[in-house]
Parts: sequence; structure tokens; C-alpha cells
Amino acid sequence: MEINTHEYIHVENAYENNLKHLSLDIPKGAITVFTGVSGSGKSSLVMDTIAAQSRRELNDTFPSFVQNYLPKYGRPHVSRIDHLPAAIVIDQKKPAPNARSTVGTYTDIYALLRLLFSRVGKPFVGYSDSFSFNHPQGRCLRCDGLGQVTDLDIHKLVDFDKCLNDPGVIHYVDFEPGQWRWIRYANSGLFDLNKKIRDYTPEELELFLYSPQIRLNPRPENWPKTAKYEGLVPRMYRSVIQSEEGKLHWKILEPMVTQGVCPECHGARLNPKILSCKIQGKNIAEAAAMPLEELLDWVCAITDPLGEDIVRTLKARLSGLVQIGLDYLTLDRGMNTLSGGEAQRCKIAKYNNSSLSDLLYILDEPSVGLHSHDIYRLREAVEQLRDRGNTVLLVEHHKEMILAADYVVDMGPGPGSSGGEILFQGSRADFLNSNTLTARLLLETGGLNPSPKAPNGWFPLKNLSLHNLQNLNVSLPLGVLAVIAGVAGSGKSSLMECFCKAAQETPVYISQKNIGISLRSTPATYLGAADEIRKIFAKRCGVKASLFSFNGKGACPVCAGKGVLVSDMAFMDSIETVCEACQGLRYSPEVLQYTVDGLNIAQVLDLTVAQAAEWFQGTSVRTLLLPLLEVGLSYLHLNQSLSTLSGGELQRLKLASYLGEKNQIFILDEPTDGLHIGDIRRLLDLFRRMVENGNSVFLIEHSLEVLKAADYVVELGPGGGHRGGHLLFSGTPAAMLECPHSVTAPYLRKEIGLS
Repeated sequence: MEINTHEYIHVENAYENNLKHLSLDIPKGAITVFTGVSGSGKSSLVMDTIAAQSRRELNDTFPSFVQNYLPKYGRPHVSRIDHLPAAIVIDQKKPAPNARSTVGTYTDIYALLRLLFSRVGKPFVGYSDSFSFNHPQGRCLRCDGLGQVTDLDIHKLVDFDKCLNDPGVIHYVDFEPGQWRWIRYANSGLFDLNKKIRDYTPEELELFLYSPQIRLNPRPENWPKTAKYEGLVPRMYRSVIQSEEGKLHWKILEPMVTQGVCPECHGARLNPKILSCKIQGKNIAEAAAMPLEELLDWVCAITDPLGEDIVRTLKARLSGLVQIGLDYLTLDRGMNTLSGGEAQRCKIAKYNNSSLSDLLYILDEPSVGLHSHDIYRLREAVEQLRDRGNTVLLVEHHKEMILAADYVVDMGPGPGSSGGEILFQGSRADFLNSNTLTARLLLETGGLNPSPKAPNGWFPLKNLSLHNLQNLNVSLPLGVLAVIAGVAGSGKSSLMECFCKAAQETPVYISQKNIGISLRSTPATYLGAADEIRKIFAKRCGVKASLFSFNGKGACPVCAGKGVLVSDMAFMDSIETVCEACQGLRYSPEVLQYTVDGLNIAQVLDLTVAQAAEWFQGTSVRTLLLPLLEVGLSYLHLNQSLSTLSGGELQRLKLASYLGEKNQIFILDEPTDGLHIGDIRRLLDLFRRMVENGNSVFLIEHSLEVLKAADYVVELGPGGGHRGGHLLFSGTPAAMLECPHSVTAPYLRKEIGLS
């Protein structure tokens, strides 16, 4: 593609985070890939500078009244950015967990399907809203439109051999005699507090356990004026089980509840009347349960003229999702079950159906979670965004996505403070002829593991049928570095889930899910180094260690030690702005007066892991930090909020806490996500050392770099969803090259230069 050299986004003097006062021109109407080692400053330039400035200036175009309801973005550290289009950021953040959010509702396709059924479906049962499982006229009354039910075992909640005055009569928080929840029943005047529950009359038992909310008349003396009495069971469902409190106290609740598919709607979420309406023999729940590829064919077969316009729009929306490689998903699939990459590709497909142009699309590693087989679909989708007259910026490491670029910006040379520089900027062809680390590694075609380690044992798994596994039989190797391969949705995670359940000793499963992160969680607190640092400051300064905690006495009084002020945006993501009182340091002015070797506590915690390991030479702090160096997180700052880390970084942080373990089984879910080829090789060295220590390491992976280094490969497929779940291959990488059924083998052959 020819680039219009007269149209550029001009960035001048960007110094956000570790950026070294960068200036550059980015061509418009082109795909520009930003690459470089992990922590080199790619996201600081693209996300924290370019995207932030665009969003901030776009918000400024609205009236002040409207701006009060918009997200607030801080001013990025950059002198100026010229010719900047309005930016749409397509990141890997999933929507907030919500049992009612599905692929269909998130992409708005389910709304179109509802409209189609209201016009074309027979018999007519209602208008579009009636087909919503969130609407009173449509939802199943038994499960309230969730498709799942939670049943409370009253005999595990209540001790029927005790009276209300006995401790432990109700086994839940704040139901002990004298506590606020207990008082509601004690002060109601309805029960004898010294009478055993099992001796209640049927009427008393019904009132105690199942009464709906009622006003007491006459009102007891100690009863609040506006309060209503409610039975224990409906109260537990309303205020505990179906609320955020239930998640908080789930360990207490879990033994007394059972969860399962709703027995009335069988997971369809809708009531019988709505489910009686059909098109081509299928009701709306059955249509939503079809893989998108099959649903597209079903929609294309609808010829009723009343649905012509809706069918045309549905075909375009569904085709976008199928073309980008999500053909195995279903509209009823919960958004909370999707990976970050799958959620991101849903967004890309949505925008590819937009008629808007001259926009700036910013994508954060869209190749994450994709098999090489599906990368070409992603490339086509990104090229479509560009060809619609838009500018596309990608933060990427994947070889095929870099080769799809019109323009490349390579950053480095190292992570953290040793990065933040532009090593190369120019066309893809010139980049491949440059001598940067990324370009060199990109062109290498290294061979397979020359001496794969033989397994020292096997773990047989038989007749596996979890999710989409098709009665699978496989023996997993022990004592080696094994890769579980296959296209997205082929059943890899399901196989490892079965392995975890069947193993006598539970394997260490290191996923990319949050590790209980919050604004107050940092690498220093997670590994226990913060406690040791506070002790050193306390000893040297002659004060209590608690003074040096930003979660306690030493906290900044304005932000309470968070370093940022959080603005709750209700139905949108919360917005964080740096606290102006402490400038993000988290501490009060009093604490910052104390120093050790010239640095105060905030300055010490602002050191990178690598810097701190040197500064704390000879102390227990250095010992605690060494694992972070080994997993390639030397560039993180000790005080960096874990909420700013990527899934891959969080995963490596978890891994760091397990280094040194022996004779253990480890399972890691795509540990190379967000990693440069050079970083992948260092991580592979670490996995090899773990195997040498007697551990078994299983990697759910797509990276060909990892496949080349494996001792053993298990591949599932051939497709995703209902087309997956079969064993395609198990054996060494060399043997895989000759397997005619392997979907991965052709790409592995190409990677090592055989085709």
C-alpha cells in the first residue's frame, strides 16, 4: 500500500513514564505497529500519550455540563500532538463481570435477533422487549432470567435444635444474638426467643423462614418506623446471595448452597410463552445457542419479507465475527467466560461494520490468544479498518502482525528506565533490513529442541466430556516441558481443568486472572518485600515501622494512601487521577522527612526491581526480589499498582512466588502473552530450569517459539467450539511435523524454514 507522505500525526517531546523526550511522525491512513521488548515504552507512547490526548481533547469539545458526566483524563506528558484524529481504543479489558452480559447483548446482535423474532416468529407472543431475559414479560420466573439457580439448604443455615437466643442458631455473618441482623427477628415480637426452632408451629415456621416483606401491625416498641419484616430465606437471597456481599462471603455460603441449571427453563433464561415462538423450527434461545457460523447460515435462509432489513444487518454483524475467527462462539456465551483477546476481537468486528472513517483505531496486542491458523483472519480485519479510511496503531509482538504493518516503530533498547527510545521508524521493508534486536529475531528460523527430555511417567485421562471435549482419551507426560496446543476454543483449558480435578495433588494453575489486585497491591506488598523495607526504615530512623505504611499511619490524608483519586463513573469504568496533594507518592509529608542513605520511603519504593535489588544488596529484601528478576520483571517499580499490570505480567508475578518449588506440577495459561521474542526465550530458560528441578510444566500456548522448545506436544482440534475437543496429536515436536491431521504442523514447518 502507498502511504500519503503529507499526512502524519506529529508527536513532539513525549516524556510520559519512561519515554526519553520522543518526537516522531506517524503516517495516517496506514497500519503502524509499535514493537520492542516488554516494558520498552510502547504502551506509554501509544496508550498513555496519543490515546489519552485524543480522548482528552475530544471531551473538551462537549459543553461543560456534558463534560461533568464524561470520564476524566489527565494531561499526558507531551509538548504537543498535531493532526490527531479522534481515537477509539480497542483494548483487552473485558466488561465488568455480569451474569446478564452475553456475547449477544455485548455485540447488540441479540437485540436484532429479538426484533426478528417479534416480526417473523410464529405464533406472535409479544414485541421485541418481550424476548429479553432481562424483561419481566420475557424472563423465566424461576431463575429470574439468569439460566442458573442457587438453592439454599435451610438446614445448613439454621440449627433447628437451638432457639433464637442461642449462639450459632443461624450460621451467617451478623446473626449472632445481639447483632444487627438477629435483632430484626428478636425485636419483631413474633417469636419466643427461648423456643427451639424445631418446636415452632407450622405458621411460626412459615413466618420465620419464608414470609415476604410485610409491615408489622401493631408495630413493636423497638421496631424502626419504616422497616418491614422479611423471612430469613427471601432475605438471604435478596440481600446476600444475589448481592455483592455474597461474593465477599462466598466461603461461608458455599457449603450451604447448590448451583445448577434452572429446572424450568433448562438454561434458556426465558419463560415458556416466549420459547413457544419459533422461526424455521427454532426458538430464540435455541438460535442463541448455535455457533455463530451455523447461526449465520440459519439467518441467511430466512426469506420472510417482514424481516428483510433485519436479516441484512444480522448477516453483516455475524459475518464480521465469523471472519475474525470467532465462529465457534455462541450468542448466549457469558462475556465473563471469554478471554481478553476474544472480547477484543468482538470489539474489532463491531467497528468493522461502522460507516465512520478518518478515525484513529488503537489496538493493544490483538493477536493474544490466537493460533497461527487464525492470525490471517485478524490481519484481514485490521486491514479492513485501514481500508475504510482510518489510521490503525497496533502494540504488537506477533511476527505475522508485524509483517502486516505499513510502518514500524521499534522501541527499546531495554525495559523500564533503560528503554523509552526509538530504535527504528520507517516502512516494513526498511525495518526488516535494519539491525535492531526485534528485526534480527523476526527473521531467524531456529530449529526444534535438539534433545527433548523423555517423560518420567504418565498421567492417563479417559472419557473426558467437559465443555466441548469429545469423549477424549489422552496420557499426559510428567517431568517434561509440555505444550497443550490447538486453535482458540479447541478445548485446551478444559483438558487442563480435567487434569486438575483428577490429579491427587492439586497442580499449581497459574492463569492470567487477577491475583486479588487492588490499587493498594504492589510488587513489594505481593512478595512481602514492603514489610522488610519498613523494618529497615524503622530501625534506621528510630520510629515505628507502621509509620512507613501507606495503608496505615503514613498514608496521605487526601487520597488515603492510594496515590490516585478514583472517580466512580457509575455504568462506565472508573477514572483515576493522580492525587495532587502527594503527587502520587501515597505518603504524608511527615513520613517523607525520614531518609535512609539519602532516600525517603517513597523514593525507595519508586525504584525499579533491578535498582532496588542493587540498593538492598546483602539484605532480605534483595532475596525477596530476585525471583522477579528471573521472570523478566526487573523493570517494574516496587510501588507500581498491580492494577496497571497486564495479564501476562500478573502471571509472571505469580510464577515468581513459586520459584524454587520441586516435584510439583505447574500449568500456565499462555505465559508468553505480551512478550517480545527475546523475553520469550528467557522465560523458556526459566521453564527448563523448573523441569530440571523435577517439576512437570504444562503450557497452554500458541507461540511457535515455545512449541520449538517443547519436549512434548498435545494438540486438540481441529476447530473451536463444537468442532474441537478431539485429540489430533501427542508426541515430540519433530514427530508433529509429520502428522497429517495437525493444524499446527504446517506453521511449525514454516517457522523452522522447511516450507
